[in-house]
Amino acid sequence: MWLPEPGWHPLPGAAGPSTVGVWRTATPERALVVKRLAVPGPHDLPELSDPRHFAYWRREADVLAGGLAAVLPGVRGQADGHLEVEEDAEGITVTQDWVEDACTSGLFVAHALGRLAGASAEQAARAGVPLARDQLRDRLGRVSARGGWTTLARTTVSDVADHLWSRRSTWLDRLDALPQVLQHGDPTPANLRGRDGDDVLAVDWGSLGTGPVGGDLGYYSLAAREDLAPLLDAFLLGLPTDLASADDVLLGARVTAVYTALTRADWALGRVAPGEGALAGKFRHPSVAPYLRSLQRQSEAIDAMIG
Repeated sequence: MWLPEPGWHPLPGAAGPSTVGVWRTATPERALVVKRLAVPGPHDLPELSDPRHFAYWRREADVLAGGLAAVLPGVRGQADGHLEVEEDAEGITVTQDWVEDACTSGLFVAHALGRLAGASAEQAARAGVPLARDQLRDRLGRVSARGGWTTLARTTVSDVADHLWSRRSTWLDRLDALPQVLQHGDPTPANLRGRDGDDVLAVDWGSLGTGPVGGDLGYYSLAAREDLAPLLDAFLLGLPTDLASADDVLLGARVTAVYTALTRADWALGRVAPGEGALAGKFRHPSVAPYLRSLQRQSEAIDAMIG
C-alpha cells in the first residue's frame, strides 16, 4: 500500500476525486512537491476513466511525463526542473520542483492565457495526451444530476437563476460554435502561481483540454483583482489576431464566468442551508460570502445575457 514518507508536509486545498494528497518536501538541493493520483476503483465515477472528461484521473501525469507542459506557450510547466512520474498498481506519484508564488498581476496572466489559446491542439495529440472536452457542459451536467441550482431558487436571484438555467443548452451551443482552442481548464491563481520570463508557470494540468475561446479567461476572472474589461484587452494582446474576434472572446468569457459563478454560489449556499436559521442570514458566512461577491461582480455579464 502506498503511503507518504514521514516528514512530508501536507498542503491544503488538494482537490479532485483522484487526488490522494499533495505534500511539500525537500532534498539538500531543492524544494519539491509530491502529488499522488489514485487509480479509479470499481465503485468510482466512470468519468474518472474517460480520457475526454475533465476529471480523467491520469491526465496531469501524462501531460508532464510526455514533456508537453514544458513546451506550451504562455502557460507552461518548468522546462529544466526536477520531474519524476512513478506509476504502480495503485496509482501515480508525481514529484517536481516547488513553484514559488510570483504574485503576478491578472493582466500578465490573462496575456499568457491568450498565448496558450493560440497553441495548436495537434501538439498535444502528437504527445499522446488525451485532452478534456466540453468542460462547462460536463460541469453543468453534474449540477443537473443534483436537480439544478436548488438553493439559489430560495434566494432573491431565483428568477435570474431560473432564466439562465432553463437556457443553458442554448448558451452551451453558442460556446460550441466559437473557435475551439487549447485551454488550461482550471486557471485559478493557485494553479498559475509561478513566472519564468514572459511565461506563467502552472502547477496543475489535470484539466488541460480544448474549449471555447475566452473560456479560460472567464474562469480566471472570477478570482482576479481586475475587472473583465482590462483582462480581455490583455488576453487579446496574447491571442493570434486571426484566431477569434474580441466579441468571440467576450462571449466565451462571459458565459463561462456567469455559469461557473452561479454554480459555485449554489454549492456554497447548499453547504450551510441545512443549519439553523433563515438562509438569508447566512449570506455573510465566511464560506459563502466570497462566492456571493464573485457572483455580484457578474452583474454586467448577467444583464447582457438576459437582456
